[in-house]
Amino acid sequence: MTRLRLLFLTGMALAVLSAQSSSTPYGSNPAAGQTFTHDGVKLYYEVYGTNGEPLLVIHPNGTSIAAMKPQIEHFRKRFHVIAMDTRDHGRSGDSTGPLTYEKMTADQVALLDHLKIPSANVLGWSDGGIQALLLGMKYPSRVKKIAATGANLNPSSSAIYPETIAMVKEMLSSIPAADRDKPATKRVIRTTELMLAQPHIDASSLAAIQAPALIMAGDHDLIRDQHTVEIFHRIPNSQLAIFPGSTHAVSYDSPVLFNATVEHFLTTPFVKLDRVKDALKTFDAIAQGK
Repeated sequence: MTRLRLLFLTGMALAVLSAQSSSTPYGSNPAAGQTFTHDGVKLYYEVYGTNGEPLLVIHPNGTSIAAMKPQIEHFRKRFHVIAMDTRDHGRSGDSTGPLTYEKMTADQVALLDHLKIPSANVLGWSDGGIQALLLGMKYPSRVKKIAATGANLNPSSSAIYPETIAMVKEMLSSIPAADRDKPATKRVIRTTELMLAQPHIDASSLAAIQAPALIMAGDHDLIRDQHTVEIFHRIPNSQLAIFPGSTHAVSYDSPVLFNATVEHFLTTPFVKLDRVKDALKTFDAIAQGK
């Protein structure tokens, strides 16, 4: 096992262990857990908090609701937080056909329908960020604001660093042949292969996103910096946050900074800035001693 794969798997394990040690067992909480069926797949979800606007929280590839523990813990105090294990993940069932981000996104809309929620804010990490963007593109009326970290539009080296792709390929090749037919292993293979084959989102289609969007990444993310910046520029009403000294896992590693950034975005009216006029306003105020 290479160091890259060890680090990746260790990070996923820490997410689960932390959730288990929490006073609230996110991802396996009988008091909050429910299921419903969409597209022939039984989907597991949990709901926290009764005050404030709905906030749909979407976890990354290969994890579950548990990976979003720092966000659920924080935002449940001010929002109505909804989190679901995406199909082929956690306690949710497996796809009967090919796994796609479009199907996973449709599941999120079905969850909102099931809960009778007309529209929600959306916070997604990695694969969750991809789904957040697809929600804004394909279901604009269902989205209030989007906060996406570590999202990508395609699986090529133009969007993802080569070492990231190498890590994912090694994860697949290192699976023993004797284990490949086991149900749990098939699920790992299916979800891991997803990262090498998808998504395929035309950057120009991001212009269809009407909701204000906060596009985020770590300065040492698995996604190329320029790709994150392109996503930011392609969305009409967007803001950009690159977290210093952070990786693809900034939401888990630095939750105080991350959550504060997202909360400010969600709770502050969005204003589309003019880079010249708005800067001059401040300089004029300084000149006037304000």
